[in-house]
Amino acid sequence: MKRAIGFIDSGVGGLTVVKEVLKQLPHEQIYYLGDTARCPYGPRDRDEVNQFTWEMTNFLVERNIKMLVIACNTATAAALADIRATLDIPVIGVIQPGSRAALKATRNNRVGVLGTIGTVQSMAYPKALKGLNRRVEVDSLACPKFVSVVESGEYKSAIAKKIVAESLLPLKSTKIDTIILGCTHYPLLKTLIENFMGSDVAVINSGEETASEVSALLDYHDLLDRDDNGVQHRFFTTGSVSIFQDIAQDWLDIPDMHVEHIKLGNEKGVYQ
Repeated sequence: MKRAIGFIDSGVGGLTVVKEVLKQLPHEQIYYLGDTARCPYGPRDRDEVNQFTWEMTNFLVERNIKMLVIACNTATAAALADIRATLDIPVIGVIQPGSRAALKATRNNRVGVLGTIGTVQSMAYPKALKGLNRRVEVDSLACPKFVSVVESGEYKSAIAKKIVAESLLPLKSTKIDTIILGCTHYPLLKTLIENFMGSDVAVINSGEETASEVSALLDYHDLLDRDDNGVQHRFFTTGSVSIFQDIAQDWLDIPDMHVEHIKLGNEKGVYQ
């Protein structure tokens, strides 16, 4: 029986990582859980994010996943080390892969990081970047409005363009030549970000690098699926099924996608 790769995120953002994994590993089965009812995670305190991340993790572990991808930067910063030390399956976050990709891209060692309030306050990206290259200079910027724009499905609108321009204005006066999209929601705004920052600034989607790491780890642990037999992707959300499905269909283009509503933790109820 096929075992799935599990993905967890505060909402729909992690679908940007799933898209890259499906490009590189089309035979793999995906189980995705987006906690849209409690999104965004960015403004929440670290202990609460850790609790929510464990609730999502346990939900998917009960479904016999073979690998867990914490496809959320805020959750990665808060809970990756604890979850990786506890589970007996491979666990991947998105911060290290994104940092490596940015260091490959930068020409002047000036890197910008766009993230949630929680990710920026955690200093996770500066630590990861400087751990790989001490000479790199990092400008971090919290963009709290970005997640709401994406979760509402407005990421292609004129409102989104205005919010991106207003949010990124502080970075226009810096010397950065590379930007890390330090939240998996942000790649849905990548075109708007690129247009505002200009062609001299490389914009890094950590999902691509994360997908490569998923592939390498599955191969190392002899867990790769090499055929299409029995592939049944499953998507779970704690919030609106229709909004989640509209965004997921637009981003992933999976025919006959089935999205299930579930309840976690403080949301009274049982898993469905």
